[in-house]
Amino acid sequence: MGKRREPRKEIKVPVRIFGTDRSGQIFSEKVFTVNVSLQGVELSGVQAQPNPDEIVGITYGVTKSHFRVKWVGQPGSALGGHLGLLNLSPEKSFWDFPLPPPSFDMPVRDARDRRASPRLKCTNSVEVYPAGETAPIRSRTSDLSLGGCFLEMPNPLPKGTQLRIALWVKEFKLWANGEVVTSTPGFGIGVKFTEMTEQDRNQLKQFLEGMIRLRI
Repeated sequence: MGKRREPRKEIKVPVRIFGTDRSGQIFSEKVFTVNVSLQGVELSGVQAQPNPDEIVGITYGVTKSHFRVKWVGQPGSALGGHLGLLNLSPEKSFWDFPLPPPSFDMPVRDARDRRASPRLKCTNSVEVYPAGETAPIRSRTSDLSLGGCFLEMPNPLPKGTQLRIALWVKEFKLWANGEVVTSTPGFGIGVKFTEMTEQDRNQLKQFLEGMIRLRI
């Protein structure tokens, strides 16, 4: 699980988690928080076994947001039934209780984010063409990297769907082939890029590098 990046508040409140487990089955469970931070949350009492990196939904009261699974406790261990989640929209108010501010000596987040291509939170317009379809599904990204993106989609496409994607980056329209690798009802799909021209890839790389420089 590695070192924590920020202070956490030990608190037990009820939430509902929903998403897709390792067998592809949709689940929805009422569970409890163990601790909460600005960037994430640890849950206990989770029966489902989602894959690490899966996108899941969390509702707390009347608020709802989506999170990425960072680690899953091994069944039968002290952390069985526990999940560590990363909040994909930390800038939005979700909890109704105060959280500890980041400590001054908090280490900078690993730029690799345990991925070959780190994902950055950004909103870009997208046209999605599922295999065999000519009419596009219009969507937008909530995060983006050289290797893929998460697309907001209330009625998500099934996992494994092959796609042709048109991605607007500033004034440029970039094209890529992709595959749906995660599908979360009510939220959207995680897409892995499987093919992109070198020119479009370089254009996307320049855009992402520009975003990183702006955030330093």
